[in-house]
Amino acid sequence: MPSLTRVEATARAAAISVESYQVDLDVTGDERFRSQVTIRFRATPGSRTFVECRPQTLCSVRINDTDLDPAMLVDNRLPLTGLAERNTLTIEAEMGYTNTGEGMHRFVDPADGETYLYAMSFLDQAQRIFAAFDQPDLKAPVTLTVTAPEHWTVAANGVLAASPRPGRWEFAPTVPLATYLVSLIAGPWYVHRDEHDGIPLGVWCRRSLAAHLDSEIDEILTITKQCLDRYHQLFAQRYPFGKYDQAFVPEFNAGAMENPGLVTIRDDYVFRSAVTDSEREWRASTIAHEMAHMWFGDLVTMRWWDDLWLNESFAEYMATRVTAEATRFDRGWTTFAMRRKIWGYAADQRPSTHPVAPAEVTDAAQGLLNFDGISYAKGAAVLRQLVAWLGDEDFLAGLNAYFAEHRFGNATLEDLLASLTTASGRDLTGWARCWLRTAQVNTLRTKVSVDVDGRYTEVALVQSAPDSHPVLRPHRVGLARYAADGTVEHRLVDLEPSVDGGRTVLADLAGQRAAQLLLPNAGDLTFAKIRLDPASADAVPLLLPRLADSLARALLWGAELDAVTDGERPVTELVQLIATALLAETEVVIVEDVVAISRSLIDRYLAPSAREAALALVSVATGQLLATAPPGGSLQLAAARGWVAATGDVDRLAGWLAGQVGPPGLAIDAELRWAVLGRLVALGGAGAAEIAAEAAADPSATGGERAARCRAALPDPAAKQAAWKIIVADTESSNRVVEATAEGFWQPEQATLTAPYVGRYLADMPAASRLRTPRMAERIAELAFPRYAVAQSTREGVAELLARRDLTRGLRRAVIDADDDLRRALVARTAVAAVDA
Repeated sequence: MPSLTRVEATARAAAISVESYQVDLDVTGDERFRSQVTIRFRATPGSRTFVECRPQTLCSVRINDTDLDPAMLVDNRLPLTGLAERNTLTIEAEMGYTNTGEGMHRFVDPADGETYLYAMSFLDQAQRIFAAFDQPDLKAPVTLTVTAPEHWTVAANGVLAASPRPGRWEFAPTVPLATYLVSLIAGPWYVHRDEHDGIPLGVWCRRSLAAHLDSEIDEILTITKQCLDRYHQLFAQRYPFGKYDQAFVPEFNAGAMENPGLVTIRDDYVFRSAVTDSEREWRASTIAHEMAHMWFGDLVTMRWWDDLWLNESFAEYMATRVTAEATRFDRGWTTFAMRRKIWGYAADQRPSTHPVAPAEVTDAAQGLLNFDGISYAKGAAVLRQLVAWLGDEDFLAGLNAYFAEHRFGNATLEDLLASLTTASGRDLTGWARCWLRTAQVNTLRTKVSVDVDGRYTEVALVQSAPDSHPVLRPHRVGLARYAADGTVEHRLVDLEPSVDGGRTVLADLAGQRAAQLLLPNAGDLTFAKIRLDPASADAVPLLLPRLADSLARALLWGAELDAVTDGERPVTELVQLIATALLAETEVVIVEDVVAISRSLIDRYLAPSAREAALALVSVATGQLLATAPPGGSLQLAAARGWVAATGDVDRLAGWLAGQVGPPGLAIDAELRWAVLGRLVALGGAGAAEIAAEAAADPSATGGERAARCRAALPDPAAKQAAWKIIVADTESSNRVVEATAEGFWQPEQATLTAPYVGRYLADMPAASRLRTPRMAERIAELAFPRYAVAQSTREGVAELLARRDLTRGLRRAVIDADDDLRRALVARTAVAAVDA
């Protein structure tokens, strides 16, 4: 089906303005649901346009007392001609439920057989629910009515207009909404209600999770109230959408969605097993992120998808900031540096990199590809740099002016810059050009010379850019000097390449005693990779375990991981740092991400023999941390998961699964049992019988997904064949089951067994991608890529695949980026081989 282009959207917005949607849905059917919409809109008399609709059956179309032939619908477009100044369009259709987390998703809970629905209209999926002018700048009030089974509950963006009659739910008109924000839930939902600062609150989940939500509700509501209070302190415009419901929904294919009045969140966040504090922090940040969207995206909506950053970059920045300022998770910027920015750096260095604010996004499908580490993490980091440069007072004043001017409307980059320029008195044109309109990342290096007395003769910060994107940027950064006695001194430094060509000399440090370690970008105020001078790099193993500042530790770990990824340092050096410093680490997110990223690098950057030795060292380090971490705490759980992922000790793993005594205080509950079983399966220490037994003991939807992942990991030809069929041909299983299968398929220990599937991927994936929606197709293409087949022959096959002209955009992007990872891995293996020789 054609994707709406920017040219088409601009022309349609010039020709029409939408006054209202009246949507009537009947969801009592099991196979399809009935959808009727009446759209009132103004138009230039005599003009023509089209409306989008993706039905199973288009039943009737009537405009201004004239019936149109439903056969006029081509793909998802119904032409409308000879429009009057004021128009009434009524379309009735039978729509199909989905299992992809898009449109009207239908889920039958295996725990109790109950059926649940939720609507996901993003990015252009409203047309799977009701006919619509499906673009972000044609906002209009929505009045929704739903007919549902009598024992169900329905909630939507708006408040109930009256007490519901059995099976009939009528909602009051909303304020103007973009079509991608229209949502509802329907089913026998379980709900907690509360109120805060005059705002009704609701927290929803399916009934089989009720007990788990009961145990989590106090923290969820506390975080929600704290975030609301902080946003009300920061923004002059109060929360503008009446009630604030949060529905934890099954099989969601994103983290959450910012539907005003009814935020939908993946129900993995209703924790059913022990979790670490970093996972609780991530849930808090997700709550804060979606709440930020009530202003950035919902109150003021981007005009077109090229300004996606106005939604996601701001929500990411505000979520981290508000979580750190208003909740118990006060080290949010450490998590951002360790987890989110590493994601952003990786995305910005891939072949698919793009500016934070691209000059042009040609159609909605291209816009979908930009929901990545650049639009989220890099954009947020760029905003943090802007705040460091402008000052917080001017930044917030500009935002409040922006909200006031564009309230319930649409805006662009230029609109935001105008508000910030007026508030600050600074012309942001040049800043926006180099930070928002250009791609890729700078690297900041400390260059140091020291005399025989141990005093600096020169200290310089040198900025570089890749040859493909030779843009040097102004940066306001911190510089920290760590002395051998443990003292630390901080300063701010302005880097202005237009003045010094990218080499900034700190003249006042000449003659001062050299520090043990110089850390550029201390405080993590800018988006730039960092490299240490040789003396500082040598001091990291000694100093890192003693640093009290978790953000500084995250920056040092991140620099090490990045240097290894770039091939500047060997993986073995990273493994040695883990052996030296991990035992002293107390920040859970650092432990989790260092181990996870290191495991990925070890699996791809080292040949099998060297890989086994490196994993053994990681296993020892995580095992030591497991033995010394406080019993029953987050650090212990993080260490246990890290050990399970790295160990080859089949007997001990089997003992944990069999209920033998594990580490004191460690709950070997459902989620940890699945992790243990998954590792055992990959190692050949457990099989189909053990998977079936575990699935029988955990008959939940999550248990089904974990079982699918384990079955795909079985070192058995028949199991691999069955899993591959699910990956490339199964459209009946849910999105989450297919994802889990793709996640489990490739195992580094099974290279010989899975070798034939390298060619199968290259041959099968083009057709497989066309079976799925664009979002799902790209995700499966990423997960199913043969990431451990690190060989030149794999890259040659990939080159042949990319030469084809029939690839979907999502598949092409996924393959190009995965091939770049293979390139890096081959470079690293060649370097290791040269050293060994």
